[in-house]
Amino acid sequence: MTLSKNYIAWSLRIIVAVLFVLSALAKLSKGHLLDSPYFAISTFEVKQLYPMGFSEGFAPFFSRTLIGIELALGLLLLQNNWLRKFIVPVTTLLLLVFIGHLSYVTFLSGGNSGNCGCFGELIPMTPIEAIIKNILAVGLLAYLFVLLPKDTKTGNFWVLTTVLFATILAIFMLAPIQPPASNFEVSTTEITANDTTQTATVDTTTIKVSNDTVKKVEAVKTIVQKEINEPEKHKSGYASYFSKIDTGRKTLCFFVPGCDHCRVAAKELTELKQKDKNFPEILIIFMNEEADLIPDFFKFAGAEYPYKIIEVIPFWKVLGSGKDTPGVKYLWNGNEYKYYWGIADNKFNPIDYQKMVSKPFSELKK
Repeated sequence: MTLSKNYIAWSLRIIVAVLFVLSALAKLSKGHLLDSPYFAISTFEVKQLYPMGFSEGFAPFFSRTLIGIELALGLLLLQNNWLRKFIVPVTTLLLLVFIGHLSYVTFLSGGNSGNCGCFGELIPMTPIEAIIKNILAVGLLAYLFVLLPKDTKTGNFWVLTTVLFATILAIFMLAPIQPPASNFEVSTTEITANDTTQTATVDTTTIKVSNDTVKKVEAVKTIVQKEINEPEKHKSGYASYFSKIDTGRKTLCFFVPGCDHCRVAAKELTELKQKDKNFPEILIIFMNEEADLIPDFFKFAGAEYPYKIIEVIPFWKVLGSGKDTPGVKYLWNGNEYKYYWGIADNKFNPIDYQKMVSKPFSELKK
């Protein structure tokens, strides 16, 4: 190989290697490289693998093995053993699998929204952007395959297996699989005009005028009035966290202690509560990620509220498929009337929420 071709080949190897190494490490990172491996890899499992049909038992093993393979391929591109005959073809094949999967996901979703998960939460990338990135990488590998000399010795295959097992083991050590949390189900009830319309009838044809009868009629009127002014009770599915959550009006929040957007939402809720003495009680479910920051969280919010802490994967489940933090729900007698989540179109809006909680039940039914 001439000197110029050698420089080009090494440049291509370095570029693709960096992409693979960065992709692997990003799946173990939240805001900075390797800052929260378990949180990042659990988020990758819930948001990327679960929707693909991976079971809760298999996903933790698959995710760590996949990341280990990505890291291994990135490193092995920088050595010469079995480079042209095995490493470059396998790396290309993996990219083609990624392209096929992303194309299928984009076709099913009918758009180009959301994070594909290629670089975890560290570098959000849409499916289309990821497809383009992978196609370019395949092109670079194809050119590298042409540049590499055909008569190069294959080398020692044990180098490949050693690097592969070492990287996979390293991922399992960086983000150990935790025992599964206790099983639970969350059942929320959406309220519509059809299932909240309540009627009450009183048979007055045989009522006799007496003090006892008058008291009974007044009691019935009181019950009817109460039913009309508030929704019928439903099980929200959150009673295991807060025993009285299905009684009265509640603001249920899903926050991560270190999340800046969650802190801002909590502060906005505090400001609303300070202005309205009848504001729905605020309750918080925290993800068990940087739980030591909860005191700072409440200091920033300007008030403290009842809270529960749950593990990462159960938190994502209770938050809801496809949803992100911060999450804020308006519940009345266990019935869900509003759910804000994420930082995009459906993000928490304090002005809109104030209008929502100020409405009487009769208006909420419409």
